[in-house]
Amino acid sequence: MPQQSRSALLARARRSASTDGPRRPATSTATGRASLRSGASTFPRSLNRSSPQRGRRRIGSWIARNRRLTVALLLCLAAGMAVQQLTPVSEQRVTVLVAARDLPTGTTLKEADFARVEVPPDLAISGVPSDAGALVGRQLAAALSRGQIPTESSLLGPGLLTGSPVGTAAVPVRMADPSSIQLLSPGQLVTVVLTAAGSYDESRQTQVLAGPVPVLWTSAHGGKGGEWLGTSDTEGLVVVAADPQQAEKLAGASTQGKLFFVLVSP
Repeated sequence: MPQQSRSALLARARRSASTDGPRRPATSTATGRASLRSGASTFPRSLNRSSPQRGRRRIGSWIARNRRLTVALLLCLAAGMAVQQLTPVSEQRVTVLVAARDLPTGTTLKEADFARVEVPPDLAISGVPSDAGALVGRQLAAALSRGQIPTESSLLGPGLLTGSPVGTAAVPVRMADPSSIQLLSPGQLVTVVLTAAGSYDESRQTQVLAGPVPVLWTSAHGGKGGEWLGTSDTEGLVVVAADPQQAEKLAGASTQGKLFFVLVSP
């Protein structure tokens, strides 16, 4: 009887163990729940800190896996930039008149002296006639090289004072030595000197009338005053730009003595 009771008790114990299964300790379950709670609060922060690094790793790994594609994209980009640099930029063009050949000072202009060319707008000069007929019959005060655009300051007339200060006058003076004006050209600076003859017992008196003043026009290269100067006798004539005080001294100075000029460096 005692043996049967022991065997019965062992059988019951085995059946109860197989039915209930192994039980986990309560302490381990509580610890796991606590760790889950703490992990839920810290997981987003750790993810935010590591996201830039993960992004860089992903980009680096993508480039490593697709080396040929990366090189091809860089070559296409370089080729596109090179084509853009070599392709001329399309821009608006305007038509202007230029000298068809070298034109010396004093040339009476004809329509055949000019040619039409197209240039960018920033190279065009405002106020220059676009029709050669408007320049026919006018005379050059300064030489024009082939391809140069004529301006009012290069033509005989009031346009010589273009860009000069307000009140500037164009004054013609006749030099005592006509051959000396071969040394002059428009734009050159000179000082005009008057030498007056004295009496027998007095030496000649020299006076500086104006200077330095720029030369606007000279008759040295066949220039003719025509209607602008009011005389056809241009031998020895030089036109200079002078302020009102200088112009007052230069006007009629040739009747007081002989006029000479001194070259002045800029």
